[in-house]
Amino acid sequence: MNDIIIKSITRLIIPFIQLYGVYIILHGHVSPGGGFAGGAMIGTSLVLYTLVFGIDKSKQKFSHRVSEYAESGGILLYVSLGLIGIVITGSFLTNIEAGFPIGNPGSVLSGGMIPLLMVGIGIKVASTFITLFHTLIEEEVV
Repeated sequence: MNDIIIKSITRLIIPFIQLYGVYIILHGHVSPGGGFAGGAMIGTSLVLYTLVFGIDKSKQKFSHRVSEYAESGGILLYVSLGLIGIVITGSFLTNIEAGFPIGNPGSVLSGGMIPLLMVGIGIKVASTFITLFHTLIEEEVV
């Protein structure tokens, strides 16, 4: 796409979309949203970048290798937090009993490990979004 206005607006709006996606991920345990919704927003912003600037520029910013590491890292974070619960208490994804601090209700730090779980889910969802989109774009029409 060679439209300077669309490229300028996209450059301006993508950081705000991603910042709001991070906000949704981190506040998912005290408000509507969470890892999937925030990850979908971040992934959609990467899809927007690909549509406006092209697949080659998009791969320079977020390559397939980075996407693979992000997908694996997101799920490893989730499983690792679950295993902490198994090691300490014998139950998968145990929160309070595993020693995660529980702050004041309604604050970001009030969920123990739940915000960390949401981060793992958000990373996984965002990287899966862009991986699927790049895969679909690269396939040739037969």
